[in-house]
Amino acid sequence: MDGMKKLYIKTYGCQMNVYDSSRMADTLRPLGFEATETVDDADMAILNTCHVREKAAEKVYSELGRLRELRAEKAVHGQDLVIGVAGCVAQAEGAEMLRRAPYVDIVVGPQMYHKLPELVAQAQRAREKNSGGRGILATDFPLESKFDFLPESGSDSNAVQAGAAFLTIQEGCDKFCSFCVVPYTRGAEFSRPVAEVLKEAKQLIAAGAKEITLLGQNVNAYHGMAADGSEWGLGRLLFAMAELDGLVRLRYTTSHPRDVDSDLIKAHKEIPALMPFLHLPVQSGSNRMLEMMNRKHSREAYKEVIASLRAARPDIAFSSDFIVGHPRETEQDFADTLDLVREVNYAQAYSFMYSARAGTPAAMEADAIPLPVKQERLQILQGLLGEQQAAFNKQTEGQTMPVLFEKEGRKAGQIIGRSPFMQSVHIMAPQRLIGTIADVKIISGMPYSVAGEIVTIETQKVA
Repeated sequence: MDGMKKLYIKTYGCQMNVYDSSRMADTLRPLGFEATETVDDADMAILNTCHVREKAAEKVYSELGRLRELRAEKAVHGQDLVIGVAGCVAQAEGAEMLRRAPYVDIVVGPQMYHKLPELVAQAQRAREKNSGGRGILATDFPLESKFDFLPESGSDSNAVQAGAAFLTIQEGCDKFCSFCVVPYTRGAEFSRPVAEVLKEAKQLIAAGAKEITLLGQNVNAYHGMAADGSEWGLGRLLFAMAELDGLVRLRYTTSHPRDVDSDLIKAHKEIPALMPFLHLPVQSGSNRMLEMMNRKHSREAYKEVIASLRAARPDIAFSSDFIVGHPRETEQDFADTLDLVREVNYAQAYSFMYSARAGTPAAMEADAIPLPVKQERLQILQGLLGEQQAAFNKQTEGQTMPVLFEKEGRKAGQIIGRSPFMQSVHIMAPQRLIGTIADVKIISGMPYSVAGEIVTIETQKVA
């Protein structure tokens, strides 16, 4: 594998995995790997996995089977393919994965991917020796932070796409919601130092980022150490981020209602660059279910947070996460959820049927909710949420708002961007506008997107 090699990474799940994938590519670049979007061209393929969705592991094994076939096809032509699995499925099922798929070369958890260069070297030595042994397993939670060992996000990084970038500032979670596997796959809460975050943000801006989304499993639990020894929360960090030259738009995700404090509310009120959209998961509108889920907040406390944020920023829009059919959810519990949805009125939301995750407390309970009941409740909830999203999109008709364009649309001559409210905005315009911010007048609000027309265009192209 001398000379330039091709690296293919397939990313599942959350935005943090998108960030991790770009950093894995940065880590492997000094070894001569350049990114490819075509797996057939790859010398190394990594599946960066997510454990949140139902049957996530089985989807990974199915994809691994295809990679095994591709490796066999390449061998006919004297080529090779190193196969790696990263992310939360790798962390949760590493040993079992190597038992079921012994042809996998590397299984690496979310806290160990800074070790990829040496893991790749070990895997290559093992393949050259043709030892036939199992792959390398690296799923420890090391004492050192992986961020201390990752390369800088320079101008050659693929971390910035069409003017937007993700920046992880916090990992792990100490909340231990009964249904959630994150504390077991990502570990305890860890916040990156303030100086380190600001340094990476400046690098991303220099590489062309005009919008940065701060990431964390529980991002508003951020408590980073500043140079003077003080501890900063997310609100104070956002104020510092807003002062960086060249940064136009700020976002953050995912938040927990318990960690919305006065500084964060103040940031929403006083920072124009902080977009008026917040993803604030609640999971259920029933206090009984919230207690069973170990959410550590009540329905009333959640509504108070929403009210405080709306008082600070009247145009703010919300999205959320909902789980239906959690063990022992009654019809009244579900009715409470529908009632909360009507009270809050969401611009977007994600909703799922409960499915057990091995090792979580909820998985130990008898799942007494029959599948048809879960399906019916999900359909009802999604119908209500869909109505709210469609109504929100409709009410933006006639408004003019700045849109950052990110990709081509399905139709010839169409491009797609994101509004401040995270709406998908479709316009007919040349592809050269991708990576620019333009004022767009919304002319049509549809169930899942809006259509508009250009009013003004920035003169400076985003790299």
